[in-house]
Amino acid sequence: MSRQNKKNSKTKLNKYSWLVDFGYQQSYNLFPKMRLRRLRKSSAIRDLFQETRLSPKDLVLPLFIQEGIDSNVEIDAMPGIFRFSPKTVIQEIEECVNTKICAVILFGLPKKKDSFGRRSYDNKGVVQQTIKSIRDNFGDKIVIITDVCLCQYTSHGHCGIIYGNQIDNDKTIDTLAKTALSHAEAGADIVAPSAMMDGQVRKIRDLLDKNSCTNTLIMGYSAKQASSFFSPFRDAAHSKPGFGDRKTYQMDYSNPREASREIKSDIEEGADVLMIKPALSNLDLIYEAKINTLHPIAAYSVSGEYSMIKAAAMNQWIDEDQAITESLTAIKRAGANIIISYYAKRMAEILNSK
Repeated sequence: MSRQNKKNSKTKLNKYSWLVDFGYQQSYNLFPKMRLRRLRKSSAIRDLFQETRLSPKDLVLPLFIQEGIDSNVEIDAMPGIFRFSPKTVIQEIEECVNTKICAVILFGLPKKKDSFGRRSYDNKGVVQQTIKSIRDNFGDKIVIITDVCLCQYTSHGHCGIIYGNQIDNDKTIDTLAKTALSHAEAGADIVAPSAMMDGQVRKIRDLLDKNSCTNTLIMGYSAKQASSFFSPFRDAAHSKPGFGDRKTYQMDYSNPREASREIKSDIEEGADVLMIKPALSNLDLIYEAKINTLHPIAAYSVSGEYSMIKAAAMNQWIDEDQAITESLTAIKRAGANIIISYYAKRMAEILNSK
């Protein structure tokens, strides 16, 4: 082989050398004939080679249950999303079951609040009574997840017990554990502590186990950011802080290594499922958690993500169904096993219509 031919051969090899890493070790001369558009030429072919598939069974619908109302109340910041009474929510869950959604997560809004959030662990509280009603109506047809936090129950709107202007971490986790136990005893399948207090998962696990609730799962809000995307939720749950913000306990979204430490901590404390929140702005964290742990990964597509798509769709700037399908597929593609989304019911309807 002439020097020029050797040079040309070496250049061609280098051009496609990256393919060796993917197992392509022979016939480099064939690669210029590749046309990836062949994989997209018809709807049937695109379906055949689709790599990431959403299912209604991937989805969890968040539900706001408000004490003291008789009819559903639409949330101003989240058009199409409602606060339900413990009675009216039964119809909503029946629709979930009919669309093959497997799980809901409950957020309670009590009639009365105090500075210690005592109603959060009241056995006759709004979440506890709703759990019993769901279980009576649906048995094990739906997985019941409950949010375990104090922000909806405290008069000051923070996620913990306040002394002065500071949250007492250890007194707060005592209350969170009592709340989780009351949910488990009412019939919840999974309790999800979201207050971002140090040691909350361990405290809850210990109390559940001591009270014969060893089969109740814990979904840790393992990497929950101090995010602007939570704002519509605070309207929905009446949980805006009366002073300050939540940056002393929710995470700085600039710190992915700290997120990894939070995730590791929840694993060591006994979490069964790990959650990343918000979802779309943390796809990197979802991916990292997926490849670096063996735990199921949940991702919460939060209220702000819903409201942005809804607002744009209402102004006819985007196609709503296409936008939610694309965004939820991205979350699944990043590594989430389950996706909590206010669009869960609509997404399930889209998937069932195919």
